[in-house]
Amino acid sequence: MDFRPVPVLHVALPVPLPRDFDYLPPAGALPGPDWVGCRVRVPFGRGDGEQVGVVVGVGESDADPASLKPVLARLDAQPLLQGELLESLRWTAGYYHAPLGEVLATALPGLLRAGQPVPDTRRAGWRATPAGRDAAAAPGRKGRPRELLQLLCEQDLAEDELDTRLPGWRPAARSLAERGLAGPTTLEPAAAPLARSEAPTLTPAQAEAVAALRGSSGFQPVLLEGVTGSGKTEVYLQAIADCLAAGRQALVLVPEIGLTPQALGRFRARLGVPVAAFHSGLSDGERARAWVDLAEGRAGVLVGTRSAVFCPMARPGLLVVDEEHDGSYKQQDGVRYHARDLALVRASKLGIPVILGSATPSLESLHNALSGRYLHLRLGQRAGGASPPRVRVLDVRKRPLADGLSGELLDAVAACLARGEQALVFKNRRGYAPVLICHDCGWSAHCRRCDAAMTVHAGGRRLICHHCGARATPPDACPDCASLALQPQGAGTERLEQALAARFPGATLVRVDRETTRRRDALGQHLASLGDGPGILVGTQILAKGHDLPRLTLVAVVGVDEGLFSADFRAGEKLAQLLIQVAGRAGRSTLPGEVVLQTHHPDHPLLGTLLHGGYPAVAALALAEREAAGFPPYAYLALLRAEAGTEAAVQAFLQEAHAAFPAREGVRANAPMPAPMARRAGRARGQLLLDASQRPPLHAALREWLPLLRAMRSARKVRWSLDVDPTDLY
Repeated sequence: MDFRPVPVLHVALPVPLPRDFDYLPPAGALPGPDWVGCRVRVPFGRGDGEQVGVVVGVGESDADPASLKPVLARLDAQPLLQGELLESLRWTAGYYHAPLGEVLATALPGLLRAGQPVPDTRRAGWRATPAGRDAAAAPGRKGRPRELLQLLCEQDLAEDELDTRLPGWRPAARSLAERGLAGPTTLEPAAAPLARSEAPTLTPAQAEAVAALRGSSGFQPVLLEGVTGSGKTEVYLQAIADCLAAGRQALVLVPEIGLTPQALGRFRARLGVPVAAFHSGLSDGERARAWVDLAEGRAGVLVGTRSAVFCPMARPGLLVVDEEHDGSYKQQDGVRYHARDLALVRASKLGIPVILGSATPSLESLHNALSGRYLHLRLGQRAGGASPPRVRVLDVRKRPLADGLSGELLDAVAACLARGEQALVFKNRRGYAPVLICHDCGWSAHCRRCDAAMTVHAGGRRLICHHCGARATPPDACPDCASLALQPQGAGTERLEQALAARFPGATLVRVDRETTRRRDALGQHLASLGDGPGILVGTQILAKGHDLPRLTLVAVVGVDEGLFSADFRAGEKLAQLLIQVAGRAGRSTLPGEVVLQTHHPDHPLLGTLLHGGYPAVAALALAEREAAGFPPYAYLALLRAEAGTEAAVQAFLQEAHAAFPAREGVRANAPMPAPMARRAGRARGQLLLDASQRPPLHAALREWLPLLRAMRSARKVRWSLDVDPTDLY
């Protein structure tokens, strides 16, 4: 039977299906191009199920109109996603081989994703009418209405301002409105000029970098490589100020929520304009309002974490990715995008510069800079006359350790405190101890749901699995041999805090890790509690970047050895970055800094290279090794992950997937293998790694392979995902 073509809406829904869904427009509506990018509420699934989706096309359908359901409601009068942003999101779906509906949902703040109205960021206010201005100029009786009218003749006022300036003003406002002398209005968000601090004198390298940025136009990727404390943020600020002066907007990405308050304060003080924030520590309403303010051009600058890369820009001028090497920019579930790479794609489509800043650039970015794809700017010296810290390696082989701390390290902390300065004792492992073991038989407390030891917390009173969150009470005796010789082995931040508190009872001591920074603004409060006097910070990698503490002169790294021996091909790069970043917290002001590395492997090649040549030497050696081995950035990877209740189901799926992989020159599908953690949260895990020397053949193979995977019967028994450009193989 033939059907007359009817106009339909192609709607992308947040479901794991790589397709659009066709719907009829609401009764009486004639859909056009202005529907594309709007949210709609549609019936979906059985019964009264509904979904909020985004219209991605308007066209025709040859299907029987009776088989199509109508859209329940159009939620936006104007498209929310349009132009460059919609194009970039389509690119994201294609590159990461993710359903477009899930990508579009990821790009929207939670309130908008749920179908809530777009928040009006303007404020309710009152305004005098022309008749009211005439009445105010003429003589009249005194009273509240006249007092209010005179205020409104001076300027339009928001209702919250009226509450402060004229309490009980509402009856007077109603009286004025009835006489046509004043009426309600909406006001733009208050944008009173903020106090603006003076810019410091630029170093020659900073001045050269700023001049290079001013001399570029259009799309220009820039790698700003500067040693810690060299003033990369000042270069950002100069570039953003130029952007604002041209009437444009800037979007700045930072890797951690904890860095946003410090960045916001510094940006607001220097730029003299309101700066919006966007991160998961804010409420849904706050994030939605920031998203809308940038989209409608009211916010000139937005600082945010990974998901802020999806914020629309009304007047795009500049993108900045601070600490571009940081692993936090990679989304590890759902749509597995990389915010740094999306920033480059968006900047390219917008035709604006993008600055990637780091003291320890990722090897991918460094390779692109050395190949001439990026403008490479370097800041080789610390700003403000600060000198690089002195680095000392402590060989602790055959030496006694108290709670993981050597005597020499404790002496260095004591000397630092005696000078009235501050020390950072760094251990990238939270909890009290990594494992609880039986000294007599070797039994250790393992998670029943994961292939991992449970971490000892609360001074030995609690066991927690850091992978699945399982909790347990430590046994009174060994379950295997009934011995009472159960001992926590190793040291985490809790144990270090306890040991240092006992050793330095009069010192201010602050621990910073995931447990102590769960509350909003907790990190800033912890750092403020340290004050300007002598004190000790104990913490994990949360403290390794972005923080500027003028009195901190000593960095003592307790846990170096864990990262020296790893199967991850990126382990050396990550360890070098971490050590450089944490060492960079020392001596950032006029006081000289010192870094103490405590290790059982002082002769390890990585440490030797790092000490004598710094990060550039480590990066050059790592790039040569990667090229010889055929690893990124000289190759391109994709990782198929699978998990299920049984290992048999995982292996059956991966074996079938491997057999179905389409043969293509230059692309290799490696044999299936268990994940490095073969069981997590009670589920078996496995993976299959693909590698290729060029991107196009890899993506062509993936496009051909994925429909085959979805059609497999074995796929119904597992939960599987594809990770393009994985940053780790776990």
